[in-house]
Amino acid sequence: MPSLKELKNRINSVKSTQKITKAKKMVAASKLRRAQEAVEAARPYSERMERVLVSLATGMEGQPGAPRLLVGTGSDQTHLLIVATADRGLCGGFNSSIARAARDKARALMAEGKTVKMICVGRKGRDALKGGFGAQIVEFFSLRDVKSVGFQNARDVAKVVLEMFDAGEFDVCTLFFSQFKSVMSQVPIGKQLIPTVLPSADEVIEGPDLEGAIYEYEPDEAEILKVLLPRNVSVQIFRAMLENVAGEQGASMTAMDNATRNAGDMIDRLTLNYNRTRQAVITKELIEIISGAEAL
Repeated sequence: MPSLKELKNRINSVKSTQKITKAKKMVAASKLRRAQEAVEAARPYSERMERVLVSLATGMEGQPGAPRLLVGTGSDQTHLLIVATADRGLCGGFNSSIARAARDKARALMAEGKTVKMICVGRKGRDALKGGFGAQIVEFFSLRDVKSVGFQNARDVAKVVLEMFDAGEFDVCTLFFSQFKSVMSQVPIGKQLIPTVLPSADEVIEGPDLEGAIYEYEPDEAEILKVLLPRNVSVQIFRAMLENVAGEQGASMTAMDNATRNAGDMIDRLTLNYNRTRQAVITKELIEIISGAEAL
């Protein structure tokens, strides 16, 4: 049985931990609102770009000279996986779920005899993958010192990806991140970036402003696609980063709330044990005093 001093020290230790988790929860709650507003503002731009690309790609279908970012290299032997996670922990299974999705994809590809390369955006993803896939990690980007994720951060990642593609270092590129649904729900997904996989026209062309509209492009579709397709890679990576920021804060808020509750329950149990032990010690001392008095 632990002594009273040990129980008291443990109670104080859990109380200190509870203060930290409660403060972390409040910080995550304050950051979550701004992050959620940022990702909700980025989604319409990303979706509208996909609408434009669908229209342009439809005009280029079956024509020679289509951009390689759209049609690919004609092979799928080498795959590049971009794993976007957070740089910090204390957010439950947020980072591990993204890393697990990328790990499962990599193992499935390697089992088929494919070559796998990885770019890790975020320290937690690199730490989770370097044990089994350290040789596959070719580039690492850290956002630890970035106070607010901007488009330039995504552009830096996209620049490396596009340079690797132009150099023929991979055939297919897939981006892994966590899509923000709500504070309680963040869904890890893998989205193919290269060659560009566009939704069908029926899925994206909605709304009265596009129904029955006929567009004429100047210059032609091929020239516009050469500009938009590289930018689309940056836009999708930027959106993934914003989704991750919102998801990280939501997961952190939920995890710290659960930790605070668990600390409270542990404090109650330890306090009860402390009181019982203290009562037993006092009873024992009283028995010894009474026994000594009777012996005299």
